[in-house]
Amino acid sequence: MQQAQQAHVGVLPTLARHESRSFVKAFLAKLTRRATGPLALEFEQTVRKRRMVRHFTKGPVGAEVVTRILELAQHAPSAGFSQGSAYVVVTQPEMKRRLAILQGETEYVGAGFHHWISESPVAIIPCVSEKLYHDRYNEPDKLQDGKEIEWPTPYWFFDIGAGCMIILLAAVDAGLAAAFSGATDPAGIRKLVGIPKHFHPVGVISIGHPARDKKSPSLKRGRRPVEQVVHHEKW
Repeated sequence: MQQAQQAHVGVLPTLARHESRSFVKAFLAKLTRRATGPLALEFEQTVRKRRMVRHFTKGPVGAEVVTRILELAQHAPSAGFSQGSAYVVVTQPEMKRRLAILQGETEYVGAGFHHWISESPVAIIPCVSEKLYHDRYNEPDKLQDGKEIEWPTPYWFFDIGAGCMIILLAAVDAGLAAAFSGATDPAGIRKLVGIPKHFHPVGVISIGHPARDKKSPSLKRGRRPVEQVVHHEKW
């Protein structure tokens, strides 16, 4: 809405001089509908289209596309704006092959899946640093009674998860597909790509142009009805 209004800010003074206030309000309301209606529908379609795709064509993914996806990931929530998330982009074939070994890709292929890590155009390793959160919450504006808060939840994992979800959605929005695999050997991944000790790699996100793939058999379980998931006022 704000962008739509700003884009037409130059015409508003003219409208204000020649038309009634009610007309101007109606004009802005029309702009809002134009700006939010299709976008809302587009977002819903992106969310519903997203799934873990484990097979990609050999088509390249431009560096500028990857950069834009990761810039969007920086808009994920961040407790205290600690900004403890980081990402390693891997595109070299040999590095992807070694990363795939650490991720157990061989076992997946043995089960009938494709080489969805080693043969993906881009592999992104999302990482998070618990240390940066503790550092941030030891700054004066975050101390409580002179001490760091007691963390009821390790929110650094929430934040990196939100960043990963943005990446998965942004890939779909860019006409691509993606899949996340949890890190089975964090120490091995850290050593392979030189991740600092205070950063923890949580997994690998493979990105590329979608090809026909074998879907996870877990999908046969179906999605739980919303009535079983959503509780109003109390559980």
